[in-house]
Amino acid sequence: MTAVSAAAALLLATGCSAAGGNGPAGPATGTPARSAASAPASAAPSPSPSPSAPPAKGSVRVVSTVAQGLKSPWGLAPLPGGDLLVSSRDEGTLTRVDAETGELTVLGEVPGVAPGGEGGLLGIALSPAFAEDHLVYAYFTTESDNRIARMLYDESRPAGQQLGAPDTVLRGIPKGVVHNGGRIAFGPDGMLYAGTGDTGDTGLAQDKASLGGKILRMTPDGQPVHGNPAADSVVYSYGHRNVQGLAWDARKRLWAAEFGQNTWDELNLIEPDGNYGWPEAEGRGGGAGFTEPVAQWPVADASPSGIAVVRGSVWMAALRGERLWRVPLAGDKPSSAPQAFLEGEYGRLRTVVAAGADRLWLVTSETDTRGTPEAGDDRILLLEVG
Repeated sequence: MTAVSAAAALLLATGCSAAGGNGPAGPATGTPARSAASAPASAAPSPSPSPSAPPAKGSVRVVSTVAQGLKSPWGLAPLPGGDLLVSSRDEGTLTRVDAETGELTVLGEVPGVAPGGEGGLLGIALSPAFAEDHLVYAYFTTESDNRIARMLYDESRPAGQQLGAPDTVLRGIPKGVVHNGGRIAFGPDGMLYAGTGDTGDTGLAQDKASLGGKILRMTPDGQPVHGNPAADSVVYSYGHRNVQGLAWDARKRLWAAEFGQNTWDELNLIEPDGNYGWPEAEGRGGGAGFTEPVAQWPVADASPSGIAVVRGSVWMAALRGERLWRVPLAGDKPSSAPQAFLEGEYGRLRTVVAAGADRLWLVTSETDTRGTPEAGDDRILLLEVG
């Protein structure tokens, strides 16, 4: 074993919160959710919630199991008309899910994907002009880096051959056995955002010349955007350990979920050129010059991946924590303590995406080599939330 692989193995064994213990997977049927009202002691609710703040206590109901039998699902993108696209991290494929029947149709395999550890085919997003250009964006790991590419989705071609050749828009994002980030999303400004990881090399997060440990903002062609902190750079914020959740609220503010190491996972409100502290700070109390998280959790309760904003609350999928967190917001603070749902019912939770005014799609992650899959795993659930 080389020194590099030995270090990676040590990170997998001890340093990556996503790799923590995992209890039994949840039931295979979409039964109503069992709420877990326990909240992290670290939550810091606003002392005076605004009148428009969401209720202190929310609700979750599992409406249906939309699809099952998915292998290492990671990214999810809703298609016009209601169907879904889902990426498989380890198989490197994109699959279309019929939202009515649950039928799965493989579009094709993304060329160049090199799965390994936490790398592979990760986040996906549709072009803002998808109705005209039919482009699907994907963040994936290759033999040399992580990169973002776009592909033409041609439904007229036979199943398995519906993806065009990848057109790389950004390359050179550091890769590793762990902490590859991977979430991508188009913001309200029409720009493409990406969450990256430090790959286990903690020094990358504070190095503005590196794309590792950052949130990136770029044009759909992968170019720096006017208004970025540096005119010639796609780096938007830095000091991140491993960002896998990105979402915007009704005020067009960007929120991000981030894996901690051994102590605190974070929910952050992202500001341009904000320094979120890693590796000098994990959680609150990092000192001057660092942006404090809005909420934090012990890593055993969270290890967060995807997030979505629905009904004035951030909904955060937890891997090691095996639960869905609700963080009701009042301005830039929680209006009341975060609340956990579905604790232990469906195992590890990877991705959550808004599905309308009061609904979410939720993707489980039991087949990612760190879960305990049961019959039917992995699955996509449709939730009604309040």
